[in-house]
Amino acid sequence: MKLHRALDYAHELMKQNLAPGDIAIDGTCGNGHDTLLLSELVGSAGHVYGFDIQEAAIQSTADRLHRHHLEQAVTLIQDSHANFPHYLEEAHTFQIQAGIFNLGYLPGSDKSIITEAEHTLKAVHELLAHLKVSGILAIVVYHGHEGGQAEKNALLEFAGQLDQTYYNVLQYGFINQVNTPPFLLAIEKKAKPE
Repeated sequence: MKLHRALDYAHELMKQNLAPGDIAIDGTCGNGHDTLLLSELVGSAGHVYGFDIQEAAIQSTADRLHRHHLEQAVTLIQDSHANFPHYLEEAHTFQIQAGIFNLGYLPGSDKSIITEAEHTLKAVHELLAHLKVSGILAIVVYHGHEGGQAEKNALLEFAGQLDQTYYNVLQYGFINQVNTPPFLLAIEKKAKPE
């Protein structure tokens, strides 16, 4: 067996947890790779919400989906992932099966535009509330840039305090690599908190 990189393992978790007809969220569209994967997995009967604060990311994602003829079941929103509940169709409220986040900055763009701890924590908190039981959230934490350590520390503190009665939390990553390699935080909802 080959060990997966953090992002590859996040994709494996999406493949294991999403089926046609499911609802999914890409909290950080970036160049559209994750949004494309989610749309392939949920199919035309499902729906994907993709968020990014940068117009270039939304356009890149839209172009990628169009090239693969998968734009029909995707809603792309140029806004913070922290605001995602405002955009959910009523039928999709509390029906999310999976979500994925790639934190940090948009590859090949302005590195000063980054995900921030306050917005990310709000998004994660809201997404866990909207996640179905057995649903999963995969967060790939890139933390080698300015501001990345603060976001990493805030996420680890938050995730480490989630009640194990309701959530399983996995931290997955290589510990012997240089240049602060990314790691994965995966949160599985086991039961609905009372």
